[in-house]
Amino acid sequence: MMKLKHFYFNPFREHCGVISDNAGNAAIVDPGAMTADELDSLESYIAAEGLKPAAILLTHAHFDHIYAVRHLQDKFNIPVYMHPDEKEVMKISAKDASRYNLPVPDTGFITTDVLDSQTICAGELRFTVIHTPGHSPGGVCYYDKADSILFSGDTLFAGTIGRSDLGGGDYDKEIVSIMEKLMVLDADTELFPGHGCCSSIGYERSNNPFLEPFNEPEELPAPDDGQ
Repeated sequence: MMKLKHFYFNPFREHCGVISDNAGNAAIVDPGAMTADELDSLESYIAAEGLKPAAILLTHAHFDHIYAVRHLQDKFNIPVYMHPDEKEVMKISAKDASRYNLPVPDTGFITTDVLDSQTICAGELRFTVIHTPGHSPGGVCYYDKADSILFSGDTLFAGTIGRSDLGGGDYDKEIVSIMEKLMVLDADTELFPGHGCCSSIGYERSNNPFLEPFNEPEELPAPDDGQ
């Protein structure tokens, strides 16, 4: 059985997930720890649980999601999985961070390309890569079907969707990504977005106002016509 720990880092309260299997092999999703205290909280958890980090999974390369990547890759000598279309996004991370008067992340880490439908393994953990362009060109979600969880990055949130007005964003592509690739997942799939509250695919399918007029009742009984 997997174990999942949630962290919220930097002024944007970016959601980092540490998911581990029974043997302690762990994948770190979007490590946005910006300050020394934030990084210490992440590393202290890893040490206290006796975890063996095996991979870093990046949903996309916006600066608030990558602050701790270089440090963790150097420390644990692990691959960093990212869609190749995010390499251009990473090049403008310094400008984006400076816009908010925040530190510039170290982007000197080595990435391993992922593609749509690819399977990423970390010990007993298995993640299917779902390419969901829209918030950014190489945005992806990581789907753990065995445990019914989805790390959706900034593509889909509880009650809203990711902004598409940043460099490389495309609203139409984002809606297609969500409707054709995420809304078709099982209703009980837990949704862990890149910011904010957690949710489920079923709840968002029925209630997310940004998906109107696509909202449909979730497995409701047929109306009684009185006959």
